[in-house]
Amino acid sequence: MRIDLMTIIVAEYDPAIAFFVDVLGFELVEDSPALTTDGRSKRWVVVRPPLAETGILLARADGGAQAEAVGRQVAGRVGFFLRVDDFQAAYDRMASAGVEFVGAPRSEVYGRVAIFLDIAGNRWDLLGP
Repeated sequence: MRIDLMTIIVAEYDPAIAFFVDVLGFELVEDSPALTTDGRSKRWVVVRPPLAETGILLARADGGAQAEAVGRQVAGRVGFFLRVDDFQAAYDRMASAGVEFVGAPRSEVYGRVAIFLDIAGNRWDLLGP
C-alpha cells in the first residue's frame, strides 16, 4: 500500500506547473485533457520530485468553495514537506528563484528547516540534514 497522489488546489494550471517544475525542480509527469463529472473540460496535471513515487495533482479550483481553499489547503498550517539532500543549495536556489520564505532557516533536532509558500500560498517545510 502507498499513497499515489495528493491534490493541491490552484488558481490556474500553467503558473502552478511553472512553479513546481521550473522553480522547485519537480518533474511534469502528466498533463492531459480530462472532463469534470458533469462533462466540462479540465486538465489532469501531475508533478512530483525526481525519484519520488508520490505525485501532486494540481487541480484548478472549480467553484466558490474550491476557490476559497486556494492557499488554505490545511488552514494556514504547514501541510507539505519537501526533503532535500543539500539544504543550503536548495534554499539558495529557491530563494534566488523568488520563492517566498517565512522566516530564516533554523536548526532543529531533526535537521535544517525553512518554511516557504507555494504558488497558491500553502505553507511547506523545506527540510534537510
